[in-house]
Amino acid sequence: MASHNPDIYLLYEYLDKISFTLKLQYQLDESVDAALLNEAAQEAIVRFPYYRVQVGLDAGQNYTLEPNERPLAVLPEEDRRRVLGSDEVNGHLFFISYRGNSIWFNGSHSFSGSYGLLFWIKATLYLYMTRKYGAIEAPKDLKLPGTPVDDRELFFPDVDSVSKDEPLMRYEGGDCNFAIGRMLKFLFNPFAKDNYYYEIEIPAKEFMDYAVSIDGSPNTVLTAMMFKAMTRWLKEKKGTFVSGRTAADYRKDIGAEGSYRDFVRLIHTKYEWSMRDESIQQLNLRARGAMIKQNQPELGCERFLKLMEVRKSIDELPTLKEKKKYALANSTFRSDPRDVYSISYVGRVDYGGLADHIRGIYTITDGDLMLEVNATEDTFYITYQLINKDRKPLDRFLEVLGEEGIPYRVSERKVRYLPKIQLPEPR
Repeated sequence: MASHNPDIYLLYEYLDKISFTLKLQYQLDESVDAALLNEAAQEAIVRFPYYRVQVGLDAGQNYTLEPNERPLAVLPEEDRRRVLGSDEVNGHLFFISYRGNSIWFNGSHSFSGSYGLLFWIKATLYLYMTRKYGAIEAPKDLKLPGTPVDDRELFFPDVDSVSKDEPLMRYEGGDCNFAIGRMLKFLFNPFAKDNYYYEIEIPAKEFMDYAVSIDGSPNTVLTAMMFKAMTRWLKEKKGTFVSGRTAADYRKDIGAEGSYRDFVRLIHTKYEWSMRDESIQQLNLRARGAMIKQNQPELGCERFLKLMEVRKSIDELPTLKEKKKYALANSTFRSDPRDVYSISYVGRVDYGGLADHIRGIYTITDGDLMLEVNATEDTFYITYQLINKDRKPLDRFLEVLGEEGIPYRVSERKVRYLPKIQLPEPR
């Protein structure tokens, strides 16, 4: 009988070029000791049985997740796309890689985003660093082997427990198709294989002082700055507008604050071309207004209920082919308004004494004109992601940072080697 595990459903939307996988890179202060990392990885993963799994297929052609007691793969990082679920990674949907002074945590986005993965990551880094350096101040939310996996961590709401109240208001946005041509060119070009990114480092004090001075947050400030940058790069077309999206966590809306799972929706901010000459402060206030309207708890509940309707329909279809087709056509993320750019910010994370040995944190995902943002007490680390070698969009963004007096450092162009996924097919 199918378990209909909540962690399987994004797997039905898997495409070779949009694989819903991610890599979190931690740049450390010393070269990685591979033997100690392997020891730490094997010890840590036991604490997270929901990640220690492999994909199966039941008699009803539903994906299932089965326990996988084979060692977690800890491999040298290579300039190629490894395959989750393959023999190379012992069938797991997660693995760890390393090179020089960096560790990458690789995995499927179907289970979780950065929020949930941080529990696994922190445990692994803590066990690695204490082996290497001795006693270290632990992060407050550290989950080590031996600590119980409690009900809050595993919680998944029942549909009947979620509010069905209407929101007080709705935000009027709509599709912005400016960037769709870039994405379609990528999707339909069989030779398109390389995706790129740049690492941007910004001192936290300067950035937060600036945000506070204009009554903003990291999300609203970056939304405003990216709009300004996009208007300097894109050519205006009559009757169009420019919009951006930010990832918003809605676990609190549905009572799932402690869950490791990904409960994320996208906040849409619409700007008119006529706003291009407004100050970042004015643009920031527009972003704030959009986010306030769209962060109503009722909208988080609505999103969850919509998600569950789609999943129920997937379960009812008789074949894997039909399930995949339906999942792609009814994806909650693909049905959101199209936007030119995207911003995903986890929030400032407590790493305890681990932070003393961390020199950079960069999240690498699918996406074009997409900023993945990590932050420690001292630094904001931004991954600026593009699908081609044209760095003009990046340059316009850096130009805006400079004009606002925000210091930064930027890396050379780097290639994204996101994992693919190997999934079972009916026999």
